[in-house]
Parts: sequence; C-alpha cells; structure tokens
Amino acid sequence: MADLTRSDVVRLIALATKPLNLQGADLRDVDLSNLDLSGANLRKANLQRVNLGGTNLSCANLSEAKLQGTNLEWTNLDGADLTGVKKL
Repeated sequence: MADLTRSDVVRLIALATKPLNLQGADLRDVDLSNLDLSGANLRKANLQRVNLGGTNLSCANLSEAKLQGTNLEWTNLDGADLTGVKKL
C-alpha cells in the first residue's frame, strides 16, 4: 500500500514553496497523471505501476527509483536524473 495518495501529493504541491521532496516515498499504484512535479526529488521512490501520463517531471531527481509497470506516456522527462532507475 502506498504511503501517500494522489490527494496527499496534490496538497503537498499546493503548499510547496520549493520542489517537493518525496525521496524514498512509496507511491505504488497512485495516479499522478497530469501533475507538475518539475524539480521534485523522487530519489529511491517506489513508483511501481504509477500513472505518470502527462506529468511534468522535468529536472526531477528519479535516481534509483523503481518504475516497473509505470505509465510514462506523454511524461516530460527533460533534464530528469534517471541514474540507476530500476527497469524503466
């Protein structure tokens, strides 16, 4: 089960004064489609089976994240750090 829900992440985006720090977060099976997560720190996050379709992840840190089964259709990954990503 995921640590955070889509509603939790949307609230965090609304409150954030800097890029989100979701390092190591368990977001399995959460729908994060069409959100602006540019610059977010998702290092070592569990993003298995997450819907990231249409999400802006430009300049995000996705190093060592787990992306098995993740939907990346129309996802903006410009400048994102994908070092050590698990099974993209």
